[in-house]
Amino acid sequence: MKEFQATGRRKTAVAQVRMSLGNGKINVNEKSFFEYFPVEYNREIILKPLKITDTLGRFDIIIKTNGGGQMGQAGAIQLGIARALVEFQEDLRAKLKPEGLLRRDPRMVERKKYGQKKARKRFQFSKR
Repeated sequence: MKEFQATGRRKTAVAQVRMSLGNGKINVNEKSFFEYFPVEYNREIILKPLKITDTLGRFDIIIKTNGGGQMGQAGAIQLGIARALVEFQEDLRAKLKPEGLLRRDPRMVERKKYGQKKARKRFQFSKR
């Protein structure tokens, strides 16, 4: 059976997605999908590429993810699934691209600067 692999990234999260034709089972870090992502919103983010391409329930998906938080990992998995779908069938690119699902979100946390409290916040200025 053919397997489709892709990597997705978001902030500091990385997700490796392996898809094969099946009956819709999703495992994340060897846990069930609903156990790993208890928040409904995160599950919707992840399943968006499958819903747009009408392939929900057609693939068994195994995901390994690390780094970041729940939202970052959800975004990384979404990109990984979208890329794997394009690998599966090139015509799906036409549905995924206008939705912005094949684009990596480049926003990262700005680093803290020396002499300041945070990245942009400064210590209180005192004239005297």
